[in-house]
Amino acid sequence: MAFGGGLAMYHVLGVATCVALLYFTFGAVDLRHISLPSLPGSGASPRAAAVAAPFVERRGAQLFLEGEPFYPNGWNSYWLMDQAVEPRSRDRVSRMFRAAAEMGLTVCRSWAFNDGAYNALQVSPGHFDERVFKALDRVLVEAGRHGVRLILSLANNLEAYGGKTQYVRWAWEEGVGLSASNDSFFFDPAIRDYFKVYLKTLLTRKNHLTGVEYRDDPTILAWELMNEPRCTTDLSGDTLQRWIEEMAVYVKSIDRKHLLTVGAEGFYGPTSPPSKLDVNPGTWKDNNYGSDFIRNAKIPDIDFASIHLYPDTWLLKQRATAEEKLEFAKRWVASHIEDGDTELGKPVLTTEFGLSKRAQGFDPSHRDVLYRAIYDIVYGSAARGGAGAAAFVWQLAPEGMEEYHDDYSVVPSEHPSLRRLIKEQSCRLAKLRRGAGEEAKRALAACAAGSS
Repeated sequence: MAFGGGLAMYHVLGVATCVALLYFTFGAVDLRHISLPSLPGSGASPRAAAVAAPFVERRGAQLFLEGEPFYPNGWNSYWLMDQAVEPRSRDRVSRMFRAAAEMGLTVCRSWAFNDGAYNALQVSPGHFDERVFKALDRVLVEAGRHGVRLILSLANNLEAYGGKTQYVRWAWEEGVGLSASNDSFFFDPAIRDYFKVYLKTLLTRKNHLTGVEYRDDPTILAWELMNEPRCTTDLSGDTLQRWIEEMAVYVKSIDRKHLLTVGAEGFYGPTSPPSKLDVNPGTWKDNNYGSDFIRNAKIPDIDFASIHLYPDTWLLKQRATAEEKLEFAKRWVASHIEDGDTELGKPVLTTEFGLSKRAQGFDPSHRDVLYRAIYDIVYGSAARGGAGAAAFVWQLAPEGMEEYHDDYSVVPSEHPSLRRLIKEQSCRLAKLRRGAGEEAKRALAACAAGSS
C-alpha cells in the first residue's frame, strides 16, 4: 500500500525503522514511553492500538467483528514465543508476520505455554520466567503491528514443550500426585490446581510493552484450552468432558472478553449417532481417544469448535491413495461444519490441516489440490453465512528455520503455487466483508499488491 506525504513520509519510516530495530535487537524498549508519528490507518502507540481495537465476538454460528461477519484466513506458527526470547532469533517472528501479511492472513495460532522445557515460561508450578513472559509480550505487540490476531493455546496433550506429562511429573515429584498416568492431568485435583494457577497468571499478565493485561487485549482472538486433548484411559469421554467444563468455567470467570475453544481434533465419540461415527478415520472409527466432538463443543462456555485434519497419519493403515485422502478430507470438514450449523449453533474452525511431504507417492501438487478443496468448503460455508469460519494451514515458517520444520512445514517463498492459493483464499474471504474493518482492508490491500 502506498502512502502520500513525500519527504515527511521518509522521516516517519525512518523513526519507525529505528524503533523496530531497537525493539527486536534489545527487547527491553518500553514502547509506552515512545511517541511514534502516526501513519494513516495506524495507532500512535501499541497501547493505544490495543485499547482501541475491537474484540472478535460470536453471534450464533458466526464470528463477528465490528458488527459484521468475520472470515479470517489463518495459519499455525507454534514457535513464536520461543523464538522471541533470544535476540538472535526474534527477527524470525517479525519476518513471519510480514510474510503472512503479504498473503492477507489475519489470524495465527501459536503456543502460549512452555512448561519445564528449554526457555520454559512456567519453570515449576506457579513459578514463571519473566524473560519468557516478555517474549510473549513482544509477540502480541508484533502481531498487532501487522494486523494479525492470535489464537493462543494453553497446554499440550503431547510432550513437546512440557505438556500434560510435565504437570504429572511435577505432582509426582512433590508427592501429591494420585497417579503416574499422563491422564491424571485431567482428574488429579492437585494438577488441576496447578493448571488454574497458570491460567490466572497468564490471563491477568500485564504486557510490559503496552501496560495492557492479556484478558483486555483484543489482539488475542481466542484462548484454546489444550492442543489436541485426549484421555485414552476413559473412552466414555466423561473424564475429559468434566475437565473441559471445569476449565472453561474458570477461564470465563477471569476473562469474558475473549472467545474460548477446546482445541480438539474432532473425533466423534460415544454420544454421536452411527452416521457421524462412520466419518471417523479408518481403523480409528471406534477409538475416540476419550473425546466426543459434539458433546465437548456443546459446553456453554465454549464459543467455537475446532477440528484438525491429517489424512496421511489417520489413514496410514489403509494405505490410502491421494484421491482417497482427498475424499476423506472433504467429508471430514463438511461433516463438522454441518454440526456447527445444525447441532451446535457455533462456528467451526479447522485450526490445523496438512499433508505430509514424506507420505508414499507424495507430489507437491497433492497439497495444492487438498488445500484448495478445504478452502473451497470453508468459503462456500462463509458465503452462505454458515458455521465454517476458517481453515489454518499447519505450519508456516520463514526462511532459515529448518530445525523447526516437520513433515508439513511450508516456507511460503519456496512454494509459490501454495502461497498463491493461500493468498487467494484470504482475498475472497476479505471480499465477503466488502472492505468492512481494518483486517479486511489490509487483506484487500495485499490482494491489490499482486498475485505473486
